[in-house]
Amino acid sequence: MQKYGVNELRRMFLEFFESKDHLAMKSFSLVPHNDKSLLLINSGMAPLKPYFTGQEIPPRKRVTTCQKCIRTGDIENVGKTARHGTFFEMLGNFSFGDYFKKESIAWTWEFLTEVVGLDPDRLYPSVYLEDDEAWEIWNKQIGIPADRIFRFGKEDNFWEHGSGPCGPCSEVYYDRGEEYGCGKPDCTVGCECDRYMEIWNNVFTQFDNDGHNHYTELEQKNIDTGMGLERLACVVQDVDSMFDVDTIRDLREHVCRIAGKEYGKEYKTDVSVRVITDHIRSVTFMISDGILPSNSGRGYVLRRLLRRACRHGRLLGIEGEFLVQLAQTVIDGSKDGYPELEEKKDFIFKVITKEEEQFNRTIDQGLSILEGLEEKMEKEHTKVLSGTEAFRLYDTYGFPVDLTREILEEKGMKIDEEGFEKAMEEQRETAKGTFGETNYMGADVTIYESIDPTVTSAFVGYEHLSWESDIIVLTTDDAIVDALSVGEKGTVFVKETPFYATSGGQEADRRFNRTKAGVLEVADPIK
Repeated sequence: MQKYGVNELRRMFLEFFESKDHLAMKSFSLVPHNDKSLLLINSGMAPLKPYFTGQEIPPRKRVTTCQKCIRTGDIENVGKTARHGTFFEMLGNFSFGDYFKKESIAWTWEFLTEVVGLDPDRLYPSVYLEDDEAWEIWNKQIGIPADRIFRFGKEDNFWEHGSGPCGPCSEVYYDRGEEYGCGKPDCTVGCECDRYMEIWNNVFTQFDNDGHNHYTELEQKNIDTGMGLERLACVVQDVDSMFDVDTIRDLREHVCRIAGKEYGKEYKTDVSVRVITDHIRSVTFMISDGILPSNSGRGYVLRRLLRRACRHGRLLGIEGEFLVQLAQTVIDGSKDGYPELEEKKDFIFKVITKEEEQFNRTIDQGLSILEGLEEKMEKEHTKVLSGTEAFRLYDTYGFPVDLTREILEEKGMKIDEEGFEKAMEEQRETAKGTFGETNYMGADVTIYESIDPTVTSAFVGYEHLSWESDIIVLTTDDAIVDALSVGEKGTVFVKETPFYATSGGQEADRRFNRTKAGVLEVADPIK
């Protein structure tokens, strides 16, 4: 079997399904579009939900994608094992009321065995317990012996989320060999060890659940498949984990060069190397999609990943800013599939540099104070940091509470969470009371008081209906910023503007501002 690289495998998959009349679509943004149920896109089918539900008409009934995804539910485990990561790519082929089980299973087998060249004898399909149709296809059409097709229950092989469309799954497992196994005589598909790796999942959306587990057949049946690109690369390249596949290994080795460390020699070093390797991938892709560091929502996820990477750089002995160097390696390794990374690299570097500099200014002082608190806790024979002290670190010194929590957990300690929340609430109440007293002459203090008073905009709307001008200031509701991310509201100051602001009874212009980075909808021109 040829050991194809990550970029080759991505191209091979998309080209294979294009040959089966699928439309190859570019990866959607990590920012969900009109979907408040998700903070970040976390699966290949997530951005396609409107096509499955009928809200939107798909561009074609057959579609294939390689979707960038982020999952942060296991963020604390990233680095501790070689299995956990926040960023991954999901290969998928989708049918919206077109083909179904027969074609989907046949193409799964064809791609894995004929295109990629995996050994058929090391592939084991599974089906839902009651899905005789899928079992028959694997057995009679594909020719898999009955004892190599596994039937699993709802927990493993049935996809549903409450009411709505749902259906059975058929997965494909690859036997990586005894060296990856647990050694138990009954080790087989479904075992928790690393021997049998699930690499492909076919979801057959054929039922509607009324919310009370009453199932009716859907008139339009759909196919939703997913295969982790990094997992496939692990199998094809015959390596231990995602951190060993070609593009990610190059990034991992770059981390080691900067740190002057060797991977695979010492557990704590490996943990930090894996954290940085994974997180810089997520950070680079998130910023390229317009996500910016903030204290809430997806911006907070980005900030947390950046700060974790910075801290683990410190643990490796790296001095000064280093993440931009690694972001360049991410771009070099992934621009084949995502050319926008190269196009936006200056912006990516600017955001990373600013955040890393800002964090480095606060971390030294915070770490020193936390070290003193740890010594005090040891003397007092307690393993719980008071909520008041944790809040002081956060509020006075800007030291992130999740970082305090993580550092303490590494040493078998923890925060008094209830005390921390109480201190946080008291601070909120105090801030509310203080704000009302400090307003100047009864007017609300706004972010605009922070802008240089010499900043002005010239109106050119009497002579021009449209105009090109430089942006001189950007703000959100509470800060002057370098950029606005997708879906974010803010204020734009330009040198000259054709927009008429409400004055003398005339309504303001409400059109669009277009920039190289995107389109801004003008909600309210203010004079």
